[in-house]
Amino acid sequence: MFYINSMTISDLIKNMRLESLSAVFLMIFFCLVFFSLGFLISKLISASKIRKIRSDAVKRSRAVLGGQMAEQLAPFLPDFPCNPADCRFVGKPLDFIAFPGAAQNGRIEEILLIEVKTGSSQLSQREKDIRDAVASGKVRYVVYNVK
Repeated sequence: MFYINSMTISDLIKNMRLESLSAVFLMIFFCLVFFSLGFLISKLISASKIRKIRSDAVKRSRAVLGGQMAEQLAPFLPDFPCNPADCRFVGKPLDFIAFPGAAQNGRIEEILLIEVKTGSSQLSQREKDIRDAVASGKVRYVVYNVK
């Protein structure tokens, strides 16, 4: 047998195995710890992003529902441009079409296309196009006969 500093080669190999195994286990342990920390941090970041996205979605949903409710109640609110009985709800691309005078005396005095807006909401491009078509006189009355 060979002796190195009063150790046999077989003792040296046993010690190397133990040190190698402990080094491998130590590396595995640190990898698991760092992987777990990274996973937890990514979950926390994702959770906060998800909370923000959900909060924004809830706010938008409330705004939309509030706007839809205001659209339905608008004819009964003060300063509405005509009698609620003269209005017909359309919904899209405009909210109401109104025939002032129809409910009172049966004579249509004018036709109103009404768009209801709440808060700081603005006209969509389609609503602007309708407004511009009416302003430029590009409105027709069409009779369609079904045969």
